[in-house]
Amino acid sequence: MPKNSIVNKRDPSAYPSIDDLFQAILEARQRVYEIARPTPLNRLSETENVYIKREDLSPIHAYKWRGAYNRMSLLSDEERREGVVCASAGNHAQGVALAASKLGTKAEIFMPRSTPMMKQESVKTFGGAAVNVRLEGDSYDDASRAAHAYSESEEKTFIHPYDDLAVMAGQGTLADEVVMSGEKDFDVAYLQIGGGGMAAGVACWLKRYYPNIEIVGVEGVDQASMAAAVAEGSPIELDYLDVFCDGTAVKKAGRLTSHFCKRLIDRFITVTNDEVCAGIQLLWESQRLIPEPAGAMGLAGWLKEKETLGGKRALSIICGSNMDFGQLSYVVRHAGIGSAHRRYYRFQIPERAGALLHLLETFLESVNIIEFQHGLVDGGKAKPVIGIDAMPEQFAVLEQQLEKLGVVFEDATGDEDVEFRIIRYDASLIKYPCFIKIEFPERAGALHDFLLGSCQNSSIVYFNYNYTGERVGRALIGFDFESNAGREGFRQRVFGSDTILRAVSEISPNALERIV
Repeated sequence: MPKNSIVNKRDPSAYPSIDDLFQAILEARQRVYEIARPTPLNRLSETENVYIKREDLSPIHAYKWRGAYNRMSLLSDEERREGVVCASAGNHAQGVALAASKLGTKAEIFMPRSTPMMKQESVKTFGGAAVNVRLEGDSYDDASRAAHAYSESEEKTFIHPYDDLAVMAGQGTLADEVVMSGEKDFDVAYLQIGGGGMAAGVACWLKRYYPNIEIVGVEGVDQASMAAAVAEGSPIELDYLDVFCDGTAVKKAGRLTSHFCKRLIDRFITVTNDEVCAGIQLLWESQRLIPEPAGAMGLAGWLKEKETLGGKRALSIICGSNMDFGQLSYVVRHAGIGSAHRRYYRFQIPERAGALLHLLETFLESVNIIEFQHGLVDGGKAKPVIGIDAMPEQFAVLEQQLEKLGVVFEDATGDEDVEFRIIRYDASLIKYPCFIKIEFPERAGALHDFLLGSCQNSSIVYFNYNYTGERVGRALIGFDFESNAGREGFRQRVFGSDTILRAVSEISPNALERIV
């Protein structure tokens, strides 16, 4: 049988007590600092009464090294010679790799085939010759089953990512650093929960030194396996698991961790992916910090409740920053939605020359437009989608004004075609098209001035614009004219003018066939 330090799962009375966990954390302190220093505790900003524990600045840019190293420090000489096994989608694997390298043992690390290459390479970098990465299955559960089977057949010690007293104790040392930081007592802590090892260890230590603290467990909307386990009285498997916050994507909570979380977590809340993205944006704007999605989950919980906290001092753990670069585009697009500062509206206007310009200058002149999606699909009606950034209270005012003026619209935030930027158009409805790529100063009114000055005699049949944060905005716009002469006159004006807006290029007829 594989060797580990979990107590008898069939006898709940044999589970260790909270005092046992506290003692294990106390003993872990002398081990974890053999290879790393404490991470900082920073106030988010001068105006916010929340502090962030910077585990993103740890050796592997995540807290998982603490539990892995503490557990593996307890291996016997024989167990070290035999080597260890683990399963992980990222951060735990890096922690085991680092510990294997430092402790002179070998590690067989099972990861899903879908694990980003960045995390695979990081495991190899931290472990070097001490690790062997095995890609198994398409999910963590697949990799975990393969790792357990290998551990049993080879009789190697399995290092669990969370359901192990020594692992939990190692994670709990980060709470000791919070207490030793010299900051005053905290009133509330927002702790993200995946398997529950970090939440259990940290909550145990914080409650001992801050007796009145409230511990809030924060889970993803489609990741709430711990709240389900606590409510049920034992772990249950979720039917569906969202993996955007992959560091907390656990389909079934651990028995040992749920045992402790039931006793240490005061209440549970859930956050959406959009709310997590808003947390990431806040960390970038205040600290120039970009965490992985799970790393911002605790702060997202605080953001969700900050208006009700009054003057309470809050604590959040930035538990990691190992995010694949490709996720940034999703984060940027959804952060405004999560903070209630961005909405997408689908308007219904006549499909005729000047109608779109009339909408912009009459109803939307004072708002910040960050996205535009429009394609001609109906000769009589146009349904452009416009993304707007504003304060939450401004949206109510805008909608009241639109209704008062008889403008037909609907909230399209979250619609699939808007989410994936599917912009259709029917080429058979276009007579004399001209599609151009333009650049313009990214300021209020620049694009409107171009449309006002150059497009009075044309219909806009395609509009694709997305704010990118640059000083220059870029858009692909399709115009249609009643005659070839009208089109040629427009082309001469646009490409021959020296204005604040620059026509970069015209799209060829062959390229137009690919725009559907």
